[in-house]
Amino acid sequence: MLKLFRRKQLPFYKNYPWSLLKVVSLSCPPPSDLTKAILNCKTPNQALQFLNFDSKQINPIKNPEPYSAAIHVLTGAKLYVQARCLIKYLIESFRSSRHKTRFCSSVFDVLKQLESSKFTPNVFGGLIIAFCEMGLVEDALWVYQKLEVLPAVQACNALLYGLVKMGRFHSMWELYRDMVSRGFEPSVVTYGLLIDCYCCQGDVSKARDLIDEMVNKGTQPTVEVYTILIRGMCCQGKMLDAELIFRSMRKSGVSPNLYTYNTLIDGYFKMANIKNALQIYQDMLGDGLLPNIVTFGILIDGFCKMGELAAARSLFACLTKYGVVPNILVYNCLIDGNYKAGNVSEAMALIAEMEKVKISMDVFTYSILIKGLCDVSRVEEGEVLLMKMNNEGILANSVTYNSLIDGYCKEGNMEKALEVCSQMTERGLEPNVVTFSTLIDGHCKAGNMQAALGFYSEMVIKGLVPDVVAYTALIDGHCKDGNLIEAFRLHKEMLEAGLTPNVFTISCLIDGLSKSGRISKAINFFLEKTRADITGNEIDEMDDVFCSPNHVTYTSLVQGLCNDGRIFKASKLFSDMRCSGLAPDVLSYIVILNGHFQAKHMADVMMLHADMVKIGILPNAAMYKVMARGYQEIGDLKSALRCSKDLTDSELGCIESRVKLSFAK
Repeated sequence: MLKLFRRKQLPFYKNYPWSLLKVVSLSCPPPSDLTKAILNCKTPNQALQFLNFDSKQINPIKNPEPYSAAIHVLTGAKLYVQARCLIKYLIESFRSSRHKTRFCSSVFDVLKQLESSKFTPNVFGGLIIAFCEMGLVEDALWVYQKLEVLPAVQACNALLYGLVKMGRFHSMWELYRDMVSRGFEPSVVTYGLLIDCYCCQGDVSKARDLIDEMVNKGTQPTVEVYTILIRGMCCQGKMLDAELIFRSMRKSGVSPNLYTYNTLIDGYFKMANIKNALQIYQDMLGDGLLPNIVTFGILIDGFCKMGELAAARSLFACLTKYGVVPNILVYNCLIDGNYKAGNVSEAMALIAEMEKVKISMDVFTYSILIKGLCDVSRVEEGEVLLMKMNNEGILANSVTYNSLIDGYCKEGNMEKALEVCSQMTERGLEPNVVTFSTLIDGHCKAGNMQAALGFYSEMVIKGLVPDVVAYTALIDGHCKDGNLIEAFRLHKEMLEAGLTPNVFTISCLIDGLSKSGRISKAINFFLEKTRADITGNEIDEMDDVFCSPNHVTYTSLVQGLCNDGRIFKASKLFSDMRCSGLAPDVLSYIVILNGHFQAKHMADVMMLHADMVKIGILPNAAMYKVMARGYQEIGDLKSALRCSKDLTDSELGCIESRVKLSFAK
């Protein structure tokens, strides 16, 4: 959630930075003497005025010397920000020139070749920082390697930060070791970067050791450094360690700031620990810190994800009390939470509220709405919203399109799903893993394995790694086709690719074995993949082989055993499912009831029917059909007629509900 509230990056200069200069009346020297005039200026401001006066006539590519002179003058006067603005202008000028293939070396040479007493080597530190701020870390490294003298600590930190931001952790440590070998003394900021790097690598213990190293060297860790470590621990779910560091920080005399508290609150919500999250929030208020929009965003998002919508709405009402203005991100959290809870009217009321306070919907709002509509089989309305987005100039993202594709796939309308996919590519968005997995799953469920395999091949050709969803869909399709050899080959391929088959993958394979009459192999496979359930031993969490079965897994086995005439074994397995805390659904009861009807175990039929009603599962049309046929086969015509009447009433009720729904739309 914290990532949703980042500050906007300021754009670097692509044009001449006029804002640095004050327009004054100056007599402009001839172009040949401009560099000399800038170097002879008494003040940096005067040098900028000379450059400003003649800048429109100076081509920085053909005549960069005046710019170099101004940069050296500004750096010498410690006006580093202004100097970097001019450096960035030079970089952009050389970068856009078709004649300069190595703009990095060109800018470096221009700054190096100045012959004057005002030459200062600190400009190269400024050049490194400028390159890093522009995202040109490789060029910054090239400059660093060209320097004989170690640049200032700020430039070193900029390089280290650039590599961490790119995820090049190994390169960062190599560079840091090189800096230390050249006499570099890390600052507090440096330690913050090193700790962040360790946290990004998942090694919070080494990050924690750096705090001790700082203290031993006499460098007091700041609240920012402590918060970086706390954030790293929260990201790994190590909330106890995060709290220990938090207490250690306070004990050392460093007071937590709002970002520290926000980090801890966010960490506890990610662990679904509402109690501790609220305790940290209360501690924050006790320290005299007032919540900001980020705090409220974390709290509201956390409550929505936990299904505590009333609490989320109450917090939302508290924003005005603290003088906090709600933003689009907070509204999106509430709208998403209400849609997922089925509170469509409340979600629409929030959108109306947004319009009243002049907050426009963004791509995330539209994506939430479209997904919500697709989840309740109102895909056409979702597509209307997509058209509205396009008309308003809001660019849909891959999440938006994938929601529509998934909606049409679930309806079995593969033609429309492919049409939306084509729209996606026309808009310049490449189908991703989710897109391909959705299409593969849709075609498999539609029984078109050839098309599904075609998308699988295209996915691999594009360099996309199939995920668990794609593999599971293909395995399920092959199992339904009776091609168990190919299904198990894909299962093996999954494991070799380092993917963990989930309970749905295992259920598909068990169902395939059961329906092909290989019930003994199905049971063995079930026991093999859910070994913890029969040995009572805990399985290593790092083991990728085992999973906990769900009611679908059990139902597949129960059906296989019933078809094989092993009703007692099926009943035992059904009982095991109930004992393991899994709730059977209507289909589970249909399967076991059908088995007992075939075995003419009428006492068991009546007990199961009563048990089903007792736990709140109402019989549907399929259930009444099975029971009517079962009673008819054993000659109990009275019970068969009663079930047939119930079936008719059930079907009429369904028709009435559909009619009401169509009028409601």
